[in-house]
Amino acid sequence: MDLNLLIDNLTNPALLFFFLGVVAVQLKSDLSIPETSSKFISLYLLLSIGFKGGQELAHSTFTTEILWSVLFGIFLAVIVPVYTYFILRQKFNVENAGAIAATYGSVSAVTFVTTISFLEMKGIPFNGHMVAIMALMEAPSIIVGLLLIKIFKKNQKESNIPMKTVINHALTNGSVLLILGSLLIGFLANDAQAEGIKPFTTDIFKGFLAVFLLDMGITSGRKLSDFLKKGWFATLFAIIIPIINGVAVAFISGVFTESVGNRLLFAILAASASYIAVPAAMKLAVPKANPSLYIPMALAITFPFNITLGMPLYLYVINLT
Repeated sequence: MDLNLLIDNLTNPALLFFFLGVVAVQLKSDLSIPETSSKFISLYLLLSIGFKGGQELAHSTFTTEILWSVLFGIFLAVIVPVYTYFILRQKFNVENAGAIAATYGSVSAVTFVTTISFLEMKGIPFNGHMVAIMALMEAPSIIVGLLLIKIFKKNQKESNIPMKTVINHALTNGSVLLILGSLLIGFLANDAQAEGIKPFTTDIFKGFLAVFLLDMGITSGRKLSDFLKKGWFATLFAIIIPIINGVAVAFISGVFTESVGNRLLFAILAASASYIAVPAAMKLAVPKANPSLYIPMALAITFPFNITLGMPLYLYVINLT
Protein backbone atom coordinates (compact mmCIF):
# COMPACT_ATOMS: atom_id res chain seq x y z
CA MET A 1 0.00 0.00 0.00
CA ASP A 2 1.18 3.54 -0.82
CA LEU A 3 2.15 5.01 2.57
CA ASN A 4 1.86 8.56 1.23
CA LEU A 5 -1.74 7.85 0.26
CA LEU A 6 -2.44 6.43 3.71
CA ILE A 7 -0.84 9.42 5.45
CA ASP A 8 -2.75 11.87 3.23
CA ASN A 9 -5.99 10.13 4.13
CA LEU A 10 -5.26 10.06 7.86
CA THR A 11 -4.38 13.78 7.83
CA ASN A 12 -7.55 14.77 5.97
CA PRO A 13 -9.12 17.56 8.12
CA ALA A 14 -12.58 15.99 7.99
CA LEU A 15 -11.17 12.68 9.26
CA LEU A 16 -9.18 14.43 11.99
CA PHE A 17 -12.42 15.98 13.22
CA PHE A 18 -13.76 12.44 13.57
CA PHE A 19 -10.81 11.52 15.78
CA LEU A 20 -11.34 14.73 17.76
CA GLY A 21 -14.85 13.55 18.56
CA VAL A 22 -13.56 10.17 19.78
CA VAL A 23 -10.88 11.84 21.91
CA ALA A 24 -13.44 14.25 23.39
CA VAL A 25 -15.47 11.30 24.66
CA GLN A 26 -12.42 9.61 26.16
CA LEU A 27 -11.54 12.85 27.96
CA LYS A 28 -15.15 13.04 29.22
CA SER A 29 -15.59 16.42 27.57
CA ASP A 30 -19.07 17.96 27.27
CA LEU A 31 -18.44 18.63 23.57
CA SER A 32 -21.54 17.72 21.55
CA ILE A 33 -23.42 18.61 18.39
CA PRO A 34 -27.13 19.40 18.97
CA GLU A 35 -29.33 16.59 17.68
CA THR A 36 -31.33 18.93 15.44
CA SER A 37 -28.13 20.32 13.90
CA SER A 38 -26.76 16.82 13.34
CA LYS A 39 -29.95 15.74 11.58
CA PHE A 40 -29.90 18.87 9.39
CA ILE A 41 -26.29 18.27 8.37
CA SER A 42 -26.97 14.62 7.50
CA LEU A 43 -29.93 15.72 5.37
CA TYR A 44 -27.76 18.37 3.71
CA LEU A 45 -25.04 15.84 2.83
CA LEU A 46 -27.57 13.48 1.24
CA LEU A 47 -29.24 16.35 -0.64
CA SER A 48 -25.94 17.70 -1.92
CA ILE A 49 -24.49 14.40 -3.09
CA GLY A 50 -27.80 13.37 -4.67
CA PHE A 51 -28.15 16.67 -6.55
CA LYS A 52 -24.56 16.59 -7.83
CA GLY A 53 -25.00 12.96 -8.86
CA GLY A 54 -28.13 13.91 -10.81
CA GLN A 55 -26.20 16.63 -12.60
CA GLU A 56 -23.48 14.14 -13.52
CA LEU A 57 -26.11 11.68 -14.71
CA ALA A 58 -27.77 14.36 -16.86
CA HIS A 59 -24.50 14.82 -18.73
CA SER A 60 -23.95 11.08 -19.16
CA THR A 61 -25.15 8.78 -21.92
CA PHE A 62 -27.02 5.67 -20.78
CA THR A 63 -24.82 2.69 -21.53
CA THR A 64 -24.68 -1.03 -20.86
CA GLU A 65 -22.01 -0.23 -18.24
CA ILE A 66 -24.59 1.71 -16.23
CA LEU A 67 -27.13 -1.12 -16.54
CA TRP A 68 -24.65 -3.79 -15.44
CA SER A 69 -23.39 -1.57 -12.62
CA VAL A 70 -26.92 -1.16 -11.26
CA LEU A 71 -27.54 -4.91 -11.42
CA PHE A 72 -24.18 -5.58 -9.76
CA GLY A 73 -25.02 -3.19 -6.91
CA ILE A 74 -28.38 -4.88 -6.29
CA PHE A 75 -26.71 -8.31 -6.46
CA LEU A 76 -24.25 -7.24 -3.73
CA ALA A 77 -27.12 -6.01 -1.55
CA VAL A 78 -28.73 -9.45 -1.83
CA ILE A 79 -25.76 -11.82 -1.61
CA VAL A 80 -23.85 -10.17 1.27
CA PRO A 81 -26.63 -10.61 3.88
CA VAL A 82 -27.18 -14.22 2.75
CA TYR A 83 -23.60 -15.42 3.23
CA THR A 84 -22.91 -13.33 6.35
CA TYR A 85 -26.08 -14.63 8.01
CA PHE A 86 -24.71 -18.17 8.13
CA ILE A 87 -21.41 -16.94 9.57
CA LEU A 88 -23.23 -14.96 12.24
CA ARG A 89 -25.43 -17.90 13.21
CA GLN A 90 -22.32 -19.56 14.68
CA LYS A 91 -22.53 -17.09 17.61
CA PHE A 92 -25.87 -15.24 17.46
CA ASN A 93 -29.55 -16.15 17.49
CA VAL A 94 -31.75 -15.85 14.39
CA GLU A 95 -32.95 -12.29 15.09
CA ASN A 96 -29.53 -10.82 15.80
CA ALA A 97 -27.89 -12.72 12.92
CA GLY A 98 -30.56 -11.46 10.51
CA ALA A 99 -30.31 -7.87 11.74
CA ILE A 100 -26.49 -7.80 11.54
CA ALA A 101 -26.55 -9.48 8.11
CA ALA A 102 -28.96 -6.82 6.82
CA THR A 103 -26.74 -4.12 8.35
CA TYR A 104 -23.69 -5.34 6.43
CA GLY A 105 -25.63 -5.98 3.23
CA SER A 106 -26.94 -2.42 3.24
CA VAL A 107 -24.76 0.66 2.83
CA SER A 108 -23.58 3.70 4.78
CA ALA A 109 -24.43 6.95 3.00
CA VAL A 110 -21.94 8.84 5.19
CA THR A 111 -19.10 6.44 4.28
CA PHE A 112 -20.07 6.89 0.63
CA VAL A 113 -20.04 10.69 0.96
CA THR A 114 -16.66 10.58 2.74
CA THR A 115 -15.25 8.43 -0.07
CA ILE A 116 -16.48 10.93 -2.66
CA SER A 117 -14.66 13.66 -0.73
CA PHE A 118 -11.55 11.45 -0.78
CA LEU A 119 -11.85 10.97 -4.55
CA GLU A 120 -12.26 14.70 -5.12
CA MET A 121 -9.23 15.40 -2.95
CA LYS A 122 -7.18 12.98 -5.08
CA GLY A 123 -8.63 14.26 -8.36
CA ILE A 124 -10.06 10.84 -9.26
CA PRO A 125 -13.23 11.09 -11.40
CA PHE A 126 -16.36 9.00 -10.88
CA ASN A 127 -19.82 8.82 -12.48
CA GLY A 128 -23.11 10.21 -11.17
CA HIS A 129 -24.96 6.91 -11.58
CA MET A 130 -23.02 5.58 -8.56
CA VAL A 131 -25.25 7.77 -6.37
CA ALA A 132 -28.33 6.01 -7.72
CA ILE A 133 -26.70 2.62 -7.12
CA MET A 134 -25.96 3.59 -3.50
CA ALA A 135 -29.63 4.49 -2.93
CA LEU A 136 -30.87 1.32 -4.63
CA MET A 137 -28.71 -0.86 -2.34
CA GLU A 138 -30.46 0.27 0.86
CA ALA A 139 -33.75 -1.63 0.63
CA PRO A 140 -32.86 -5.11 -0.82
CA SER A 141 -30.62 -6.08 2.10
CA ILE A 142 -33.31 -5.14 4.63
CA ILE A 143 -35.82 -7.32 2.81
CA VAL A 144 -33.35 -10.23 2.55
CA GLY A 145 -32.46 -9.96 6.25
CA LEU A 146 -36.13 -10.10 7.24
CA LEU A 147 -36.78 -13.05 4.91
CA LEU A 148 -33.89 -14.97 6.49
CA ILE A 149 -35.33 -14.34 9.95
CA LYS A 150 -38.78 -15.52 8.82
CA ILE A 151 -37.40 -18.65 7.14
CA PHE A 152 -35.19 -19.79 10.01
CA LYS A 153 -37.25 -18.65 12.97
CA LYS A 154 -38.47 -21.70 14.89
CA ASN A 155 -41.54 -20.13 16.42
CA GLN A 156 -43.52 -18.95 13.41
CA LYS A 157 -46.66 -18.36 15.50
CA GLU A 158 -45.29 -15.20 17.08
CA SER A 159 -47.12 -12.09 15.93
CA ASN A 160 -45.02 -9.73 13.85
CA ILE A 161 -45.41 -6.82 11.50
CA PRO A 162 -46.44 -7.81 7.92
CA MET A 163 -43.62 -7.96 5.38
CA LYS A 164 -45.55 -5.51 3.16
CA THR A 165 -45.32 -2.85 5.87
CA VAL A 166 -41.59 -3.40 6.33
CA ILE A 167 -40.88 -3.28 2.59
CA ASN A 168 -42.87 -0.05 2.31
CA HIS A 169 -40.88 1.38 5.25
CA ALA A 170 -37.59 0.38 3.61
CA LEU A 171 -38.51 1.94 0.27
CA THR A 172 -39.84 5.18 1.79
CA ASN A 173 -37.03 5.57 4.33
CA GLY A 174 -36.12 9.25 4.61
CA SER A 175 -32.49 8.86 3.53
CA VAL A 176 -33.43 6.73 0.50
CA LEU A 177 -36.23 9.10 -0.52
CA LEU A 178 -34.09 12.23 -0.12
CA ILE A 179 -31.12 10.99 -2.11
CA LEU A 180 -33.27 9.58 -4.93
CA GLY A 181 -35.39 12.74 -4.97
CA SER A 182 -32.30 14.96 -5.03
CA LEU A 183 -30.84 12.80 -7.79
CA LEU A 184 -33.98 13.34 -9.88
CA ILE A 185 -34.01 17.09 -9.20
CA GLY A 186 -30.34 17.37 -10.15
CA PHE A 187 -31.05 15.40 -13.32
CA LEU A 188 -33.90 17.73 -14.31
CA ALA A 189 -32.17 21.03 -13.44
CA ASN A 190 -30.31 22.77 -16.27
CA ASP A 191 -26.74 24.03 -15.93
CA ALA A 192 -27.76 27.63 -15.16
CA GLN A 193 -30.14 26.53 -12.40
CA ALA A 194 -27.51 24.21 -10.90
CA GLU A 195 -24.94 26.99 -10.96
CA GLY A 196 -27.34 29.20 -8.97
CA ILE A 197 -27.28 26.89 -5.94
CA LYS A 198 -23.67 25.73 -6.33
CA PRO A 199 -22.51 27.75 -3.28
CA PHE A 200 -24.91 25.61 -1.20
CA THR A 201 -24.51 22.20 -2.85
CA THR A 202 -20.74 22.33 -3.44
CA ASP A 203 -18.79 25.18 -1.83
CA ILE A 204 -19.73 24.45 1.80
CA PHE A 205 -19.88 20.67 1.43
CA LYS A 206 -16.50 19.83 2.98
CA GLY A 207 -17.12 22.11 5.97
CA PHE A 208 -20.42 20.40 6.76
CA LEU A 209 -18.80 17.00 6.27
CA ALA A 210 -16.13 17.92 8.86
CA VAL A 211 -18.76 18.92 11.43
CA PHE A 212 -20.77 15.77 10.74
CA LEU A 213 -17.71 13.53 11.17
CA LEU A 214 -17.00 15.30 14.46
CA ASP A 215 -20.50 14.28 15.56
CA MET A 216 -19.92 10.73 14.28
CA GLY A 217 -16.69 10.60 16.31
CA ILE A 218 -18.54 11.61 19.47
CA THR A 219 -21.25 9.01 18.83
CA SER A 220 -18.72 6.27 18.03
CA GLY A 221 -16.66 7.07 21.12
CA ARG A 222 -19.71 6.69 23.35
CA LYS A 223 -20.63 3.29 21.91
CA LEU A 224 -17.16 1.80 21.55
CA SER A 225 -16.29 0.95 25.17
CA ASP A 226 -19.56 -0.85 25.93
CA PHE A 227 -19.44 -2.74 22.66
CA LEU A 228 -15.90 -4.07 23.18
CA LYS A 229 -17.15 -5.78 26.34
CA LYS A 230 -19.49 -7.97 24.26
CA GLY A 231 -16.72 -10.23 22.96
CA TRP A 232 -14.16 -10.72 20.24
CA PHE A 233 -16.37 -12.34 17.59
CA ALA A 234 -18.45 -9.25 16.82
CA THR A 235 -15.36 -7.03 16.78
CA LEU A 236 -13.47 -9.30 14.37
CA PHE A 237 -16.54 -9.68 12.17
CA ALA A 238 -16.92 -5.88 11.96
CA ILE A 239 -13.36 -5.61 10.59
CA ILE A 240 -12.77 -8.82 8.62
CA ILE A 241 -16.06 -8.95 6.68
CA PRO A 242 -15.65 -5.38 5.33
CA ILE A 243 -12.09 -6.25 4.22
CA ILE A 244 -13.30 -9.41 2.44
CA ASN A 245 -16.20 -7.60 0.77
CA GLY A 246 -14.20 -4.50 -0.13
CA VAL A 247 -11.16 -6.31 -1.54
CA ALA A 248 -13.28 -8.85 -3.47
CA VAL A 249 -15.40 -6.14 -5.06
CA ALA A 250 -12.32 -4.01 -5.78
CA PHE A 251 -11.17 -6.90 -8.00
CA ILE A 252 -14.53 -7.96 -9.46
CA SER A 253 -15.82 -4.45 -10.24
CA GLY A 254 -13.21 -4.18 -13.01
CA VAL A 255 -15.49 -6.45 -15.06
CA PHE A 256 -18.26 -3.81 -15.02
CA THR A 257 -16.33 -0.54 -15.19
CA GLU A 258 -12.83 0.69 -15.93
CA SER A 259 -13.28 3.85 -13.84
CA VAL A 260 -11.05 3.79 -10.75
CA GLY A 261 -13.44 6.14 -8.95
CA ASN A 262 -16.46 3.94 -9.68
CA ARG A 263 -14.58 0.83 -8.57
CA LEU A 264 -13.57 2.42 -5.27
CA LEU A 265 -17.16 3.49 -4.65
CA PHE A 266 -18.34 -0.06 -5.38
CA ALA A 267 -15.72 -1.43 -2.95
CA ILE A 268 -16.72 0.98 -0.19
CA LEU A 269 -20.42 0.24 -0.73
CA ALA A 270 -19.72 -3.49 -0.37
CA ALA A 271 -17.54 -2.90 2.70
CA SER A 272 -19.77 -0.41 4.52
CA ALA A 273 -22.60 -1.11 6.94
CA SER A 274 -25.81 0.80 7.57
CA TYR A 275 -26.43 2.45 10.93
CA ILE A 276 -29.44 4.56 9.89
CA ALA A 277 -31.82 2.79 7.50
CA VAL A 278 -31.43 -0.79 8.79
CA PRO A 279 -31.74 0.03 12.51
CA ALA A 280 -34.93 2.00 11.77
CA ALA A 281 -36.41 -0.96 9.87
CA MET A 282 -35.28 -3.59 12.40
CA LYS A 283 -36.67 -1.61 15.31
CA LEU A 284 -40.03 -1.78 13.58
CA ALA A 285 -39.93 -5.36 12.32
CA VAL A 286 -37.63 -7.30 14.67
CA PRO A 287 -37.80 -5.74 18.15
CA LYS A 288 -36.04 -8.80 19.61
CA ALA A 289 -32.86 -7.97 17.69
CA ASN A 290 -30.37 -6.15 19.92
CA PRO A 291 -29.58 -2.64 18.55
CA SER A 292 -26.73 -2.25 21.06
CA LEU A 293 -25.02 -5.00 19.05
CA TYR A 294 -25.48 -4.16 15.37
CA ILE A 295 -25.39 -0.34 15.61
CA PRO A 296 -21.98 -0.17 17.40
CA MET A 297 -20.58 -2.82 15.03
CA ALA A 298 -21.42 -0.61 12.05
CA LEU A 299 -20.78 2.80 13.58
CA ALA A 300 -17.97 2.29 16.12
CA ILE A 301 -15.91 -0.36 14.29
CA THR A 302 -16.66 -0.67 10.56
CA PHE A 303 -17.20 3.03 9.83
CA PRO A 304 -13.88 4.22 11.34
CA PHE A 305 -12.01 1.34 9.70
CA ASN A 306 -13.36 2.11 6.24
CA ILE A 307 -12.67 5.84 6.31
CA THR A 308 -9.14 5.42 7.70
CA LEU A 309 -7.57 2.21 6.40
CA GLY A 310 -10.28 0.82 4.12
CA MET A 311 -10.27 3.45 1.38
CA PRO A 312 -6.48 3.37 0.79
CA LEU A 313 -6.50 -0.46 0.94
CA TYR A 314 -9.27 -0.84 -1.66
CA LEU A 315 -7.69 1.80 -3.91
CA TYR A 316 -4.37 -0.03 -3.69
CA VAL A 317 -6.05 -3.29 -4.76
CA ILE A 318 -7.76 -1.50 -7.66
CA ASN A 319 -4.50 -0.03 -8.87
CA LEU A 320 -2.94 -3.51 -8.85
CA THR A 321 -5.51 -4.82 -11.35
